[in-house]
Amino acid sequence: MGALVIVSVYPVSLGLLKSPGEMGADIVTGEGQSLGLSLNFGGPYLGFMCVKKQYVRKMPGRIVGQTVDSKGRRCFVNTLQAREQHIRREKATSNICTNVTLCALQATIFMSMIGKGGLKEMAQLNLDKAEYAKSCLEKIKGVQVKRSSPTFNEFTVVLPKDASEVVGLMIEKGFAAGFPLGRYYPGMEKYLLVAVTEKRTKEDIDSYVAALAEVLA
Repeated sequence: MGALVIVSVYPVSLGLLKSPGEMGADIVTGEGQSLGLSLNFGGPYLGFMCVKKQYVRKMPGRIVGQTVDSKGRRCFVNTLQAREQHIRREKATSNICTNVTLCALQATIFMSMIGKGGLKEMAQLNLDKAEYAKSCLEKIKGVQVKRSSPTFNEFTVVLPKDASEVVGLMIEKGFAAGFPLGRYYPGMEKYLLVAVTEKRTKEDIDSYVAALAEVLA
């Protein structure tokens, strides 16, 4: 009793899934790169953190709220700033912050442009294209698609060869084939984590599958 439920989410998937708030989560965190930010060779990106209303005053940084100006127009202002960094010093939770305002602005514009319906469509595209990729990959001799649990746009395949070696050969063909799990998990040297997003076309997926089949032949 008394424990808080903390959930880490992939934001695009929430276009289809029930939100963590609806499932009773107290704190939700995630990475916002998929919300309109390019890969940028690994950064900068933005993270997000949401909490139930009763925990808002315990959040670090600044809280932006919605209000109206003198002419009744909707606007946004800083409504709360954690002042503890000025008082509690080394015991503060908010005295070290990174400024990713430009990334946050980019993500905000992206979400404003696609809207609620667009996010749902984007999520469906991720799911459908990943499922199409699965169906194509498991037709390659020696390739096994792991289906032990539901997936969104990332899934694991088992190759007949060392995944790191395969990834290197695929790079030569112009494809970032996936992440070789053996790099961090001993005994999984033939496992490859594959991601398929809304940006990939059917032709992209078909070309990737053909190249992988050639490398594995």
